Amino acid sequence: MPEEPNLPPLREVIARHRLSARKSYGQHFLLDLNLTRRIARAAGDLGQGTTIEVGPGPGGLTRALLAEGAARVVAIERDERCLAAVEELGAAYPGRLEAIAGDALTVDVADLGEAPRRIVANLPYNVATALLVRWLTALAEAPGCLSYMVLMFQKEVAERLAAPAGNRTYGRLSVLAQWLCRVRPLFDVPARAFTPPPKVVSTVVGLEPLPAPAQEARLADLERVTAAAFGQRRKMLRQSLKSLGGEPRDLLDAAGIDETARAEALAVADFCALARALRARAET
Repeated sequence: MPEEPNLPPLREVIARHRLSARKSYGQHFLLDLNLTRRIARAAGDLGQGTTIEVGPGPGGLTRALLAEGAARVVAIERDERCLAAVEELGAAYPGRLEAIAGDALTVDVADLGEAPRRIVANLPYNVATALLVRWLTALAEAPGCLSYMVLMFQKEVAERLAAPAGNRTYGRLSVLAQWLCRVRPLFDVPARAFTPPPKVVSTVVGLEPLPAPAQEARLADLERVTAAAFGQRRKMLRQSLKSLGGEPRDLLDAAGIDETARAEALAVADFCALARALRARAET
């Protein structure tokens, strides 16, 4: 690994660029270098392909990714104030860091840089779930477009991602994530590690895309059945699935699911069976 450049302290970078964290961007800067290095190492070998970071801020995690040997980092940042700080860091690591000005919700990560592509990010809380859904959708449409994701969420979101069927936090996001990935909460990050400290504990989560979805289903159909089922999660499926149109019992019989069951009792495979039954009904 090449010798690390002599970089100014992050607090000095923040002061020089006047990078006060903005609530509108969901910013909480992570300055603890031990934690940022731990997050970077959780992503595995960074020496090949492209590492994508969202919301680098003053560049704490960006530094860690480069220091841990990332061959190429693409940092996507909405806040123009932070771009100058990231570009300065790029000068210290020639040819290895590219800063993109823009909203990650509009960037197609499946075509960003060379494969293997991985996303490593301290996500802004206010768009974290929307970003994850976008990336999971990309995986559903182009399996293999991402090799790994190491993402920081509020702890309650991380718990939802990993929740098994039957758990009170199990829901639509759990099904979608586990349909496409192996989900593993890695470690918690206390509020005091951030500037300014948020009001919640955060959790770093590893999401390893499966070679193919866990069960055959179309994304649009899976989204429809999970939206209907969890939209009225306290009701039996024979009632909650009425919003899909037609007779819910026919769908449930085709999928081999008890009509008196409730959404949180169904495994990912059960939702996929319902999605296939919905598709088959639409095609008849």
